[in-house]
Amino acid sequence: CTNVLNNFKNKFSFMSDLGIYLHLGFKHIISWGAWDHILFVLVLTLRYQWADWKKLLVLITAFTIGHSVTLALSTLNWLDFPSAMIELLIPITILLTAISNFWVKSFHFKSKYPLIYFLALFFGLIHGLGFSSYLKSLLGMEESILGPLFTFNIGLELGQLLIVGGILIISFIFVSHIKVKRVLYLQIGSGLAIALALNMVLDRILPII
Repeated sequence: CTNVLNNFKNKFSFMSDLGIYLHLGFKHIISWGAWDHILFVLVLTLRYQWADWKKLLVLITAFTIGHSVTLALSTLNWLDFPSAMIELLIPITILLTAISNFWVKSFHFKSKYPLIYFLALFFGLIHGLGFSSYLKSLLGMEESILGPLFTFNIGLELGQLLIVGGILIISFIFVSHIKVKRVLYLQIGSGLAIALALNMVLDRILPII
């Protein structure tokens, strides 16, 4: 990862170091290497459409607060967990969130603070520890980590918003144009996520056992 950082600094010498970390944060969240985080954002977002943007904004903010807290604490070495355990817990968060989607039968969302908000906040704490593993591998040569930490997190958020926007567009196409029933669409998407998450759990639990 240090080589990755050096390559970026050489390739984008016109950018400030902080700009490079912003770019790395953005690239990290939208890359194939972060597809478990993308899958989690997917199962969070699937139940919503464009008209629910206020509810979705609160949900994504809850996830952002969660992962920002542990990203900072872990990067500053105030919090430490075995990386293998975090890598196992991440697909478990996907699994539990996808399962919770099967309880959604109505899309009026009258509750002011539904369970999904608290899941996003709590599970965000786990995902932040996953993000920190990558960031800490980049910071060995930096004298101060506060600037890189902040801009890396901003990059994550920009990438996350791009992913959410893409999911909403796909949902709009399937529900509004192809006319797939909204409950069926949510259950199919969540079912596929459950299958992928179970496969990740099995792959990641073996090294621990």
